[in-house]
Order: sequence, then structure tokens, then C-alpha cells
Amino acid sequence: MCRQYGRAVFEYVPRRVGGEISRFVEWVWFARGRIAGVRERIAPTGSTVAAVVLGDPIRQTPIGEGTTLVAETGFLIGPHDRPILNEPLGETFCVGIVTTPVGCRPALGLAPATLRGRVVDLLQAWPRADGLRRELSLCRTPAEALDVVEDTLRTPEPFDRNAFTRCEAAVQQLSAEPTRPVTDIARGLGVSHGHLDRQFTEQVGLSPRTLARILRMRRLLEEIDVHGSVGWADKAAELGWSDQAHLIRDFKRHTGVTPSKYLAAQRSTYDRAEAALRRGDRRLRLHVCAVRRRDAGEPGGRLHDDRSGAAAQPCHQVCHPHGG
Repeated sequence: MCRQYGRAVFEYVPRRVGGEISRFVEWVWFARGRIAGVRERIAPTGSTVAAVVLGDPIRQTPIGEGTTLVAETGFLIGPHDRPILNEPLGETFCVGIVTTPVGCRPALGLAPATLRGRVVDLLQAWPRADGLRRELSLCRTPAEALDVVEDTLRTPEPFDRNAFTRCEAAVQQLSAEPTRPVTDIARGLGVSHGHLDRQFTEQVGLSPRTLARILRMRRLLEEIDVHGSVGWADKAAELGWSDQAHLIRDFKRHTGVTPSKYLAAQRSTYDRAEAALRRGDRRLRLHVCAVRRRDAGEPGGRLHDDRSGAAAQPCHQVCHPHGG
């Protein structure tokens, strides 16, 4: 798909993967284009993201923790529960992989717990990335590039299938019912709460409760109509938060902005038809949140340019799933 930003056109092509690798990889994507002054807040999804950079460098900054990386050839974002600030330093030309919550080890051969909250150089972390990048540099179309990525992922890395299957089942149950007690899930899987908690953290990189909070927030963002009236107290009760204040705390932790700023940004970026389309397509629902830099910091503050410390020109802040 292409989106027009003034005179700039940004091309973003997501693709769901099929077959056995769909247990490890949610989707792959291609992105290319230039949008002046854009910085994106990438909301957590419970996944690991690998991105091969084929164009200008991209600056990645974990919000609240971690070290900034200026990625010239690629970056790897580990599982996290706070947004990542993504800032292209020129033309974006990138091809990426989004794993399932349990897919980091079989897809990439990496222990997700060691990557939690971090952004690292892809070619240093994942040995196959160097050859993949060389192949991608020869591709002429997004479809060709995505075919190459899928072919690379077709043979999984070695992994513990018993642990994977148990944690995959736990993720499915948490996705269906994020407020379900972990003790109940563990009992149904024939293990103790402590055993599941330890194994889950090893396989996913996040604890079951942390992933459940992310999944519940994803469901909230999928369901709200940004052009309608949102009853936050009703949503809190419906989705299992103790009260509206608790929901708002989790919302800001997840997106980096308050609910009111999120809604205002969505409304200024998408008309009703576009917003409805995004709600209808699960790839797009999570969640572009355009906020001018001067409005994106704490109340009464400003978000400053990372390089100079001076107040930056207006830009977009985006809260969405990795890759776009």
C-alpha cells in the first residue's frame, strides 16, 4: 500500500506467512519512501522484530530503557513492554520480520530473554542476516524481496519443541483471555505456575503477566473507534482493568501518550473511512498515532531533537506494530 504525505509517497507492503513458519513469524514487510521529519513510536506487540536496512540509516531508541542504535545495515528489536522510538535519517528502505511471541528462537536462533528491551545490530546478532541482506540488495520488487525473506525463514533454527508447544498454547490462551490467571493456564498444561513462568520467560522474553498486559492493550486499541465517543471507564470494566485510572496508566506505558492525545492524533491523521479500513485490517490496527513533537512529551514539556537538544520541527509520532 502507498500513503501520500504531501509530495512524498511511502510504500509499505506487509505479507502474512503461511505453512509451518506461521507458528514462528507473524508477518514480513517491505517499506520504502521518504517522509521529512518523521519519528515513530512503535508500540509493543510481544514480538521480536528483525529489520534489514537497505537505504539510509535508521535511529532506534528504546523509551525508558536501553541504548540508542543508529542502524546502517539492520537492527533487531527484542521483546519489550514500552514503545521504541524509530527515526529514519533519510529515505527508509527496509525489509523486516515480525516473529510470533514464541518465534524468536526458531525463526532467528536467538534467546529472546537476552534481548528484552534492547535494540541491537542485526548483522552482529543474527549470522544469516549478512547473506540475506546481500540477496535483498538484488531484488527489484517488494514481492521479490518478501519471497527471499520467506525462503530464508523456511528452515527453522534448532529449538526445544516441547517448551515451544507449551508456551505457544499459553500464548494462545492469554490472547483469547488476557485476564485469565496464569495458575489456571499452568494447571491446564500440566505444570506448576512457577515452571510455566520460568519457561515462558525463556521462550518469549517476557513474563506471562507482562505479555497479557500487552495483549489486553492491543485488544483495546483494536476495538476503539477513534472518531467516535470512547467510554474509557466502560472499556476498563469490559476488558478487566480495576478502574479507568489503571487503564490510563497502562495505555501511556504502552503507547507513550495519553488516550486523549492518541485519539486527537488519530483523528488528525485519518478520516473516518481510513480509520474504519485500518480497524478492519488487523495488520493496520496497531496503531498509527500522529502527534506533533511539541505535544508528545510529558504535560507541559517538549520532545526535543535527540541530536541538538533544540526543539524540533513538527513531525509524526507513530504507535503501531513493528514495520511500517
